Amino acid sequence: MVGIPKGTRDFNVTEMVRRNYIFNTVKEVFELYGFSPIETPAMENLSTLMGKYGEEGDKLIFKILNSGDFMGNIDMNNKENLNSKKIAVAIAEKALRYDLTVPFARFVVQHQNEITFPFRRYQIQPVWRADRPQKGRYREFYQCDVDVVGSNSLLNEYELIQIIDDVFGKLGINVTIKLNNRKILSGIAEVIDESERLTDITVAIDKLDKIGIDNVKEELKQKGLTEEKFNLLKPVILLSGTNEEKLEKLKDVFKNSSTGTKGVEELNTILEHIKISALKQAKLEIDISLARGLNYYTGAIFEVKARDVSIGSICGGGRYDDLTGIFGLKNVSGVGISFGADRIYDVLTELNLFPESSKTTTKILFINFGGDEEKYCLKLLKEIRLNGINAEIYPVNAKIKKQMEYSNNKGINFVALAGTNEMNENKVTLKNMISGEQELLNISELIEKIK
Repeated sequence: MVGIPKGTRDFNVTEMVRRNYIFNTVKEVFELYGFSPIETPAMENLSTLMGKYGEEGDKLIFKILNSGDFMGNIDMNNKENLNSKKIAVAIAEKALRYDLTVPFARFVVQHQNEITFPFRRYQIQPVWRADRPQKGRYREFYQCDVDVVGSNSLLNEYELIQIIDDVFGKLGINVTIKLNNRKILSGIAEVIDESERLTDITVAIDKLDKIGIDNVKEELKQKGLTEEKFNLLKPVILLSGTNEEKLEKLKDVFKNSSTGTKGVEELNTILEHIKISALKQAKLEIDISLARGLNYYTGAIFEVKARDVSIGSICGGGRYDDLTGIFGLKNVSGVGISFGADRIYDVLTELNLFPESSKTTTKILFINFGGDEEKYCLKLLKEIRLNGINAEIYPVNAKIKKQMEYSNNKGINFVALAGTNEMNENKVTLKNMISGEQELLNISELIEKIK
């Protein structure tokens, strides 16, 4: 049976035009802030990816079988080697990239002598995850990443928040930017004297919105956290009030934690910057339960949710102080965010926010009457395209009704007709397919009208 793997999709013309609308909007904002594009391969060495996303993330990496006899290195008589992890490493040396951040870190290390720091890059490419497909979650999907490496300045975090605000403002999506700091999470674990369980704590509280406080408690209990310790943790992760009030309460909580205090100071600095240039579209909310599961985050962390659609995160990221260190380049801090293009597409579709023009690339269709009329239209078509207007001519002299139906089916808003009378006056009749209005125009007037 003909089909495609679960969690992947075909995209028709309308869908591709709409996806490009998202990509172009994101790219326009990225470049407005001085970021430049790069690309990395679809596959990376498995050793580059493994161990960078935590145990759960590692399970979701799509591995690529070695060429040839990939089972040749497996000793089938050695039972210790016959487990999935060891076999995977033995038969697969490469994998599809899980995200764009780790490959970017590898890129920075590999090309460190060719780039200028701070290095501001954006990247719009697909990634793959062996996840269970469901609404808003796919196995192949695009990310639109923007990162700064080689700078510790919190101005970068401020600018990323501004980029989020600008992108979703242009797309017309009302969003809430949730903001936290991994130092605060470390401080919480430190305050309750459970630093060795930091990962367990962050993984559990990151699920707070999905499973509720009682289930978070149960999960931590199973990990060995006592009820007494949880009772110390609970009021901190359930902090309420304004952003400023939350930070004031945290200052008191972290009186004996330098790590937690540093996290509060960093968030406060970001808030002070935001006051200088207020957000236009987005709401900013400090959320102490936000953890983001990726192991490489060390400072500010972001997650963006649409307020009018229930779909999960549509953008996220954070600060990673030494991600390049795992590849041999120490003390190079970075911070970045990733826009989930596929979820953004679903949000725009559900809210009917795509512009009408995003249905087709063609702005005007020339009706083909054949003979001298066809030749006349070809000259006009050339001039129109030179003026940057997407245009086409119907390829054969078919019935006008058929050509008009073609225009309607493709969502082309303007049709140009040129018969003997129009040719004698060196003009065309322009028909607006939405209003039905017709006008007799010369080529200059037609170009101005379409533009």
